[in-house]
Amino acid sequence: MKIQSVLRAIRNADRDFDLIGDGDKIAVALSGGKDSMLLFVALGMYQKFKGKNFELCGIHVDVGFEDFEHEKMKAFAKQHGLTLYIEKTRIFEILQKEQNLHRGKIQCSLCSTLKKGVLFEKAKALGCNKIALGHHGDDAVETLFLNMIHGSKVATFLPKQYMSRMDMDMIRPLVYLKESEIVGVVEENGIPSVRRVCPNDGFTQRQEMKEFLDKLYAAYPMAHDNFITALSNTKQIHLWQNAKKEKK
Repeated sequence: MKIQSVLRAIRNADRDFDLIGDGDKIAVALSGGKDSMLLFVALGMYQKFKGKNFELCGIHVDVGFEDFEHEKMKAFAKQHGLTLYIEKTRIFEILQKEQNLHRGKIQCSLCSTLKKGVLFEKAKALGCNKIALGHHGDDAVETLFLNMIHGSKVATFLPKQYMSRMDMDMIRPLVYLKESEIVGVVEENGIPSVRRVCPNDGFTQRQEMKEFLDKLYAAYPMAHDNFITALSNTKQIHLWQNAKKEKK
């Protein structure tokens, strides 16, 4: 898959969900994984599209895990003429203290909350009005199933979401792409990714859901595209309506 296909998917998502406006300053949340690295370089290319006038930078929140390959990220940003900020934190120390209170396991939710706080504060300090995340279509489907199983609600994240507390939008320009397509583009174009060092990697509910859906897609290949399409098929939503609750 060519990177032009990624740019086309970003343009379609931008058109459908009004992701990027004239004069925006966008911070890409750069984890170092394949999704965010691809998003970073693709948005850099998207800046050159006719009629697109926005600023771009990358922010990596350094949690404090050992052996994280910052130099690879720095070299990648320099190679493509992109601006990258690395925010060093002591989040891992906090997580280690908390894990003793939770059966020795690091809390993914706490880690996410702390990282998001640092990310938003840095983006705000840089004058950014939007944060771009590397979530793709498969992430959205996994979130939908996780919410139904663990939260008894039919919901997933939005392509564009306003965060009132920070007065900032979160956007997800890769929502029209599957993970397999991203893997293909990254491999074909030599886009690097940083080795994961999180001790919870591969042992989360999301990983379990990913494996479950892979088995489902193997049995019902058409389900993959249909699930992603269903996320925006709002005209055909048929759920139970409780008359008593509706009156309250």
